[in-house]
Amino acid sequence: MRVKKKDIFFQTLENMADTVVQAADYFADQVSNLKDVETFAKEMKVLESRCDSFTHTIIIELNKTFITPIERDDIMNLTTTLDDVLDGLEATASRFYMYTMNEPDQHIINFSEILRTSAYEIQKAIRLLSQKKLLAIREYTIRLNDLENQGDELLRIAIKELFVKVSDPIELIKKKEIYERLETTTDACEHVANMLESIIMRNS
Repeated sequence: MRVKKKDIFFQTLENMADTVVQAADYFADQVSNLKDVETFAKEMKVLESRCDSFTHTIIIELNKTFITPIERDDIMNLTTTLDDVLDGLEATASRFYMYTMNEPDQHIINFSEILRTSAYEIQKAIRLLSQKKLLAIREYTIRLNDLENQGDELLRIAIKELFVKVSDPIELIKKKEIYERLETTTDACEHVANMLESIIMRNS
């Protein structure tokens, strides 16, 4: 019995989600015990470039495929939002290197764990999309919305504490930017959830 080959779009979206998980895992592992900030930034750039190549694959396939498994716009928007998550992680890692920030604080570690959990929820949701189990995706989009709310709350706590504890203005600017970039990346995860919700609505 021949195994049916997986649709190129779903396969590539799964590859992107797997790369997001790999990046979020690596990011969280690194910030909990950061030893070499340059290697950290370089490795995150490699993962971000891999995600870009999957985006390129999707664009090429959309240009030559007449019938797609879900609407073309949905495929493109989902691809873009997945790419945004990895861009956010990579941009944050590059700031660690640029600002010579060798000691992430507990707030950064907490953000990284929210993002790691979000990445796994995204991966599970994309797997279900590939199997056309649309209504089952809702469980994961709800969790992603909840994780984004946790990110919002963490940003409020982190910035309030920052202005109380840190008097060096340069240090304050660096930390504030990193917190905000991490929170924006949790927003990007929620955008993936919103995109999946609109796909569910249109196809079920």
